[in-house]
Amino acid sequence: MIPWRRPLLRFWDRPITPRIEVFAEIDSTNAEARRRAEAGESGPLWLTAERQTAGRGRRGRAWETGQGANLAATLLMVTRRPPAEAAQISFVAALAVADLAASFVPASLVSLKWPNDPMIAGRKASGILIESGPAPAGGLWLAVGIGVNLAEAPLAAERPATTFSAHMAGPPPRPLAALQRLSEAFVSWLDVWDRVGFSAVADAWTQRAHGLGQACEARLGRETLSGIAEGLDSDGALKLRLSDGSLRLVTAGDVFFGES
Repeated sequence: MIPWRRPLLRFWDRPITPRIEVFAEIDSTNAEARRRAEAGESGPLWLTAERQTAGRGRRGRAWETGQGANLAATLLMVTRRPPAEAAQISFVAALAVADLAASFVPASLVSLKWPNDPMIAGRKASGILIESGPAPAGGLWLAVGIGVNLAEAPLAAERPATTFSAHMAGPPPRPLAALQRLSEAFVSWLDVWDRVGFSAVADAWTQRAHGLGQACEARLGRETLSGIAEGLDSDGALKLRLSDGSLRLVTAGDVFFGES
């Protein structure tokens, strides 16, 4: 484990120095964040690893990190927001990844697919996994896990995937350099969320949204819905217009647009 510190930043309007800890290998940065949180660590703390032996994505899927060429990191923090509101951090995370991507590939190629899939040229380039629990000192701990395909695409991807390097003339950023930019973008969007509210985050997300106004299929566990994606409601649910004209709010599930 290699301790590493970033320059002073403002985090939720409090001047602090977020820590970054780098592991050569770990089971999962999200699992380590949970262990730290349950032991009383409140962060904010980035945990990143060159290799994960048990990396996880949404719905228990495995997440491949490559051989040290991709970014795998988790931000551990504590919030006083209620759980339903705290879940909005997934949109904050997606915007931060979009900013990271747009600093290395053409911004016109970067989009966001509900609920939190950053895309490049219509293909998934990153995964975000949010986990939470009661913090020992009060509030809610959040583990914001982010994996970014910088140089290597997963071998067993469920959906078409891509990398930063596939859309760059030169080499992609190294993981730690990418994390530095991601952290700066994350702090910036946290500040927007905190000062202005979720509406500003939702507006920014909508400007980069993938598939709005298009037909899609929402798979909700035991139910599958087909309709037109119309955007976000005030809490971040996807507004899906069904064929009978009714509106359905999708709060959890997977959404597919054609082959995406």
